[in-house]
Amino acid sequence: MARFSPLEWPVLRQFRSGDVSGRGPSVTSGKTRATKPRTATSDAVVKSVCPYCAVGCGQNVFVRDNKVVQIEGDPDSPISRGRLCPKGAASEQLVNSAGRVTDVLYRAPRAKDWQTLDLETATDMIADRLLEARRKHWQDTDENGSPLRRTMGIASLGGATIDNEENYLIKKLFTAAGAIQIENQARI
Repeated sequence: MARFSPLEWPVLRQFRSGDVSGRGPSVTSGKTRATKPRTATSDAVVKSVCPYCAVGCGQNVFVRDNKVVQIEGDPDSPISRGRLCPKGAASEQLVNSAGRVTDVLYRAPRAKDWQTLDLETATDMIADRLLEARRKHWQDTDENGSPLRRTMGIASLGGATIDNEENYLIKKLFTAAGAIQIENQARI
């Protein structure tokens, strides 16, 4: 580390540079001048949409060496015009978090530990259980013979991290399966 010179005191720098109000480069430290934004070193900028709510704010995702280094609001987005809420602004942490679970975890009934499953096995298990619940709780007609064609064995509760497109597909899937108990956190 270089020795500090009294000539580098901010007040002296202000008068030497003519920045008497102390709001310009004279009061910026060497460390701050050497700092570069993470976006300056990115290889690519990818346009994306915030994953949190159904608003659909645009995001610019800055990538270096196939790793997300920064996420900022997209100024070209007609929806958000470059702005992000606190959750959207922190979505880089969602991607790069050391605690992010990237495996399918399953805990068998009455088991104490989780086990890792491959995606194909987990998907098959979910499909089997959905079909079994539908078959077991199917109501074709009511006591008067009026058609119901529904199941009371399947329900869905969506959350704020699901966007409009996902909500639309979930509604179609569960309605096609005969479920009538389809709700979202936004309405509760």
